Amino acid sequence: MKLKNSGNLNTTGLTAVLVMILAGQNAAAFDANEDNDANSSWTMEEVLVTATKKSTTLLRTPAAISAITSDQLGAGGITDVASLQASIPNLSIGNQFGVNRIFIRGIGMTSIDLGADGAVAFLQDGALISRPAAQLAGFFDVERVEVLRGPQGTLYGRGATAGVINLITKRPTKELEGYATATIGNYSAWSFEGALSGPLAGEKIMGRIATKIDQRGGFGENLVTGNDVDDRDAIAVRGSLLFDLADDLSLLVSGEYYREKDNNYGFHYFGTTTVEEDDLPHNALGGRTIFDYQGADANLRDLVSDEDAVNDRDNLAITAIVEWTPGDWSITSVTSYRDFDRFNRDDLDVSDQNVFGQNNYTEKSQSFGEDITLSYQAEGYDLLFGAMYFNETLDGEVLVPLVNFPVAPGVLVDGGNFRQFGTVKTDAIGIFAQATYALTTQLSLTAGVRYNYEKRQGKGSFTFDLLGLNVPTDNSKDWDAITPKATLEYQASDDTLLYATISKGFKSGVINIGSVNDVINPEFVWDYELGFKTRGMDDRLSLSMSAFYYDYTDLQVGFVNAQSIVETRNAASATNYGIEIEGQFQVAEGFVVDFFGTYLNATFEEFTNGDYRQGFALVDLSGKHLPNAPEFSFKIGAEYTLDLAEKGALIFRGDANWQSEVFFTEFNNADAKQDSFALVDVQAMYVPQSDAWYAKIWAKNLTDELIIANNIITAPLYGSIRVGSVGAPRTFGATVGLRF
Repeated sequence: MKLKNSGNLNTTGLTAVLVMILAGQNAAAFDANEDNDANSSWTMEEVLVTATKKSTTLLRTPAAISAITSDQLGAGGITDVASLQASIPNLSIGNQFGVNRIFIRGIGMTSIDLGADGAVAFLQDGALISRPAAQLAGFFDVERVEVLRGPQGTLYGRGATAGVINLITKRPTKELEGYATATIGNYSAWSFEGALSGPLAGEKIMGRIATKIDQRGGFGENLVTGNDVDDRDAIAVRGSLLFDLADDLSLLVSGEYYREKDNNYGFHYFGTTTVEEDDLPHNALGGRTIFDYQGADANLRDLVSDEDAVNDRDNLAITAIVEWTPGDWSITSVTSYRDFDRFNRDDLDVSDQNVFGQNNYTEKSQSFGEDITLSYQAEGYDLLFGAMYFNETLDGEVLVPLVNFPVAPGVLVDGGNFRQFGTVKTDAIGIFAQATYALTTQLSLTAGVRYNYEKRQGKGSFTFDLLGLNVPTDNSKDWDAITPKATLEYQASDDTLLYATISKGFKSGVINIGSVNDVINPEFVWDYELGFKTRGMDDRLSLSMSAFYYDYTDLQVGFVNAQSIVETRNAASATNYGIEIEGQFQVAEGFVVDFFGTYLNATFEEFTNGDYRQGFALVDLSGKHLPNAPEFSFKIGAEYTLDLAEKGALIFRGDANWQSEVFFTEFNNADAKQDSFALVDVQAMYVPQSDAWYAKIWAKNLTDELIIANNIITAPLYGSIRVGSVGAPRTFGATVGLRF
């Protein structure tokens, strides 16, 4: 069987797209009510960001940070965390078992065990969303998405060794306003998003209500049951109240509910590794895979499975944000509560027979967080202090009914269950201080340090009924760490910033639910980074670049071992270094181009592990690429606005994104990689002069590339087959929006 090589892009079609309707997601928004004088048309808007715990512009922030604004969000653009990767340098995202797997600069979530944490701190309005599975909800009524690349051990602590993603939702307004958008598309897709905001009691109490409904048929079909694969049926609603308590004191309270119930996140079968197709376990019952149904050129978006994928999840979140600015001080408190439940079912043997392959995941999390930040600014220096507390109770179960289990050649029995279950409780505390001092009018030094403490307590069991195993997995351990940071920044001019940073990142230790694994200790990284940011050519050009070097120790690596059990251990040291460049250029009036390019060398320094292709014999993996770490990636796009005078404007946009090959395991084998590929997205939008509504048509993945987003090698019990997830196919549609 041969997978489609997604790197074979139709270059003629791509060239035509870029020449005819160049477009970009970072271009300044068109306002049909503004006069098109020379000054307004040549100036690009400054974007404020808050991911560094204070409000600064992108140009004045001495860090590798990108911001996606509300104009770039929505149908045909960025709709969820997965679609961020085409617009953010060195960002790679896939899902597995319905769990979000984010990688930044080659560092991310490698473990596939229940209870594993990511390496990217994922927040909404400053409140941590700790469960990776809870991060897959779509974006709606979002003002801005900020992505901070690189370890953030001082400001964020325990889970930000790769970076930070922060969603900032839209706030209630003093004036009555709102919007509504409706979208239809292929795969029977339709969605609605809308919000209403305004005063409830003069200017003292404001309210906002927003909702999104997202429906879509499957990108594939289960050829056994006839049901959809990777469809979507989701609804979300958020209500918020803003209390203006005094001139210097406000309280924002928001509540959000999200529900999803569909056949999403199915296990897609990509083929064999060590066992021939005819020797896989399901053959004992006459079972067949998708290649038996469709041949060597099978549509990998389809499934052949006796079990439909089941995805059932809901999420309730409540957040309270207090902002107080007494004198020169600014104090912000973010208090949050989150209740997240999910159930996912997939078929591990991915055949049309029930061969001990039904995989049931249950996860229930209740978490509470408190984060307080104090800042003080004076001439020549500013201070930043913070403290956080986080508590989570995570209950979970992995259940595999051992139906038709082989105990001898030709002998199948029903042997009960393979089961991991239990509870893990987490308590985390962090305290930090940071000061910035102006050494001269142009040169300043920032120094900070954070103390981190975390304790985890796990209670549970690992059972294998057929062998009579019932192993208690109770464990408890705590860790602490000091994570410093120092940044030297030089403001060469009003438009040019240079900076150098040394910082340490810390990812907490882990106790997985019902796992016979030893306790996994924390991983650490030292980051050495240089960068510059500049604007020029009468504000027509903005450019930023960063170069980094990571020294990783005790890297947490997850895999399936020779006993067919998921294992995670502190297995490796690694070195990552690379360069990122991104920018935006206003070529002419109404014509803006944006771009990025990255180089990444992420390799293991010391690592030995059992290779599934060599009978799990230990092999030296030094020099192998880290999983999900493409060496090169590039993006180019542009936007052209055709001014129709009193009739409004037509806006054409298109983006092309290319990524080099990526491996999904530490062995860098050809059976677990995605070849280089390119994606092309296009849009065309009409905005009348009144700006009261708009209409657009759009297409994503225009050339219909088949892209593997994630690929794991399953247990030897199942023949070490290859399963995973695939990216969305070509989608297209039309969107109409109203705003008032």
